[in-house]
Amino acid sequence: MADSKKFVDSIARGYQTKGEFITMGAAMLGEETFTGSLVNIPLKTINRHGLISGATGTGKTKTLQVFAENLSEKGIPVLLMDLKGDLSGLAKASPGHPKIDERHEKIGISFEAKEFPVEILTISEQKGTRLRATVSEFGPVLLSRILGLSEVQEGILAILFQYCDDKNLALLDLKDLKKVLQYATREGKSEIESSYGRISTASTGAILRKIVALEQQGADLFFGERSFDVQDLCRVSDDGRGIISVLRLTDIQDKPKMFSTFMLQLLAEVYNSFPELGDSDRPELVLFIDEAHLVFENASKSLLDQLESIVKLIRSKGIGIYFVTQNPKDIPSDVLSQLGLKIQHALRAFTAKDRKAIKMAAENYPDSEFYDTAKVLTELGIGEALISALNEKGIPTPLVRTLLRAPMSRMDVLSKEELENQIDQSEIASIYNEVVDSESAYELLNEKIAAAQMQAEEIKKKEDELESKRKSSSKRSKSTINPIVKVVTSATFIRGVFGILNKVMRK
Repeated sequence: MADSKKFVDSIARGYQTKGEFITMGAAMLGEETFTGSLVNIPLKTINRHGLISGATGTGKTKTLQVFAENLSEKGIPVLLMDLKGDLSGLAKASPGHPKIDERHEKIGISFEAKEFPVEILTISEQKGTRLRATVSEFGPVLLSRILGLSEVQEGILAILFQYCDDKNLALLDLKDLKKVLQYATREGKSEIESSYGRISTASTGAILRKIVALEQQGADLFFGERSFDVQDLCRVSDDGRGIISVLRLTDIQDKPKMFSTFMLQLLAEVYNSFPELGDSDRPELVLFIDEAHLVFENASKSLLDQLESIVKLIRSKGIGIYFVTQNPKDIPSDVLSQLGLKIQHALRAFTAKDRKAIKMAAENYPDSEFYDTAKVLTELGIGEALISALNEKGIPTPLVRTLLRAPMSRMDVLSKEELENQIDQSEIASIYNEVVDSESAYELLNEKIAAAQMQAEEIKKKEDELESKRKSSSKRSKSTINPIVKVVTSATFIRGVFGILNKVMRK
C-alpha cells in the first residue's frame, strides 16, 4: 500500500476547492483518521446528481441528513422523500452525545447542535401541507406512461385530451377523466368520432381499469386542486437558510405505482417550470429520493426512458437529484451513469449473490492505489463510507474512505405533538389544504347529458301528445257517423243480407 503522505497529498489535491463547498467528513486510510484531510464537495457540482447506498443500518439516512443540513446552511432548499418516517427530527436540535464529540475531534471540525427550517408535506392521508396536481398538468403522454398504456390507448387518451381542450372541459381530477372516457363511448360517441376518429370501447374500458387500479393506491388524493406550485419548494427562511421540505411517505411504501407517479410528475413539473441556468455555481434545489428502488422496480420501459431523459436534462435547471438505496444495482445503469457523486456505505457478504453484488458495486468507483475497493466495502463501520465526487472542473476525485460527520439535528423522529406543532407553523399549509372543487369536465358533461336527456324527454312528450290527439280525433270521427250507416256497414248486417240473397237464389 502506498505511504500515508502520498495518500494525504492525493486527497488534499483532489478535494481542494476554491468556491463554496460542504464538508462530509475526514479521509481515512485503514482504521486511522488523518485530521486535516477533509472531504469537501463543491456546490458547483452538486447539480450533477448522486447516489447514497449501503446495507440496512450502515448510516445512509444519517448521511442524507448531514447532506441536507449542510445544503440548508448554504441557503439551498432541499426536498426529502421520507419513506421510513425518520427525517422529521431535522426540525429539532441534536441533544448531543460524547461519541459525537469524539467523532468530530477525529475529523477535525467542531460540532454545533442546530434545528433547521422544515416544511412537512404529504400526498396521502397523513397530516401536512398537501401536494396535488391536476390531470391536465400530467398531459396524455406522461399519464400514458404512468398507466402503462399501449400505443393505441395512448392515441385515444390524446384524442380525449384534445376534445376537452377544444370544448373547454377542465381535467382536474380522476373523476373528470373517467367521465370523459365513459362519455366518449356512450352519449358523446357520435359527436367525438365525427370530429376526431373512431374510439374503441375495448380500449377505453382498459384505460378505465388502469385508472381504477391507480385510484386504489390512493391517487385520488393526489390528483386535483389546489395544484402545488413547485416554486414553493425553493423557499428560504428569514435567516437565509434553505427550507428543508420533508415529504411523509410512510403509508405508501406498498404502493409503488403511486410513488413513481408522484415522482415523475414532480420532476417533469420542476423541469418545465424552472429556467435554464447553464453552468451555475450552486444548485437551486436538491431532491433526495429515499428507497429509490420503488421508483424503478415496477416502472415500464417507457416510464424509465422518461425518467432517464429528465435526469439527464434537469441539471441544466440547477436541480440535483440524489437516489438513496441499498445497492447501486437498484438503479438502472443508464441513470447510474449520470450520477456524479457516489457515497457508498458498507455492503454485507452473506451469500454468493451478495459477493457478486459487492464486486459489481466496486466497479462503479474509480480505481484506487490506496484501497481494495471490494474488500473495503465489507469493512466499513457505521458512519463510514467510500466517496467519489466531481471537482469544480467536473473531474472525478480520488476514491476516499471517509469518517462522516454527525447530524447537527435530532437523529430521531418528532413526537406526535411536535409534528402537529411543526405543521401548524407552516406558512403555506392553509393555501394548499383548502378543499377546492371547481366546475370541470365531470360537472359539465353531466350537465350536457342531463340537458340532452331533458330535450329527449320533451320531444317524446310532444310526440306522445300528438299521438294522443290523433287517437282522440279518430274516435271523434267514428262517433259522428250516422247510426243507419253504421248498421248498413256493420259485418252482422252484411252477413244477414247475403244470407237472404242466398235463400232467394236457391228458390
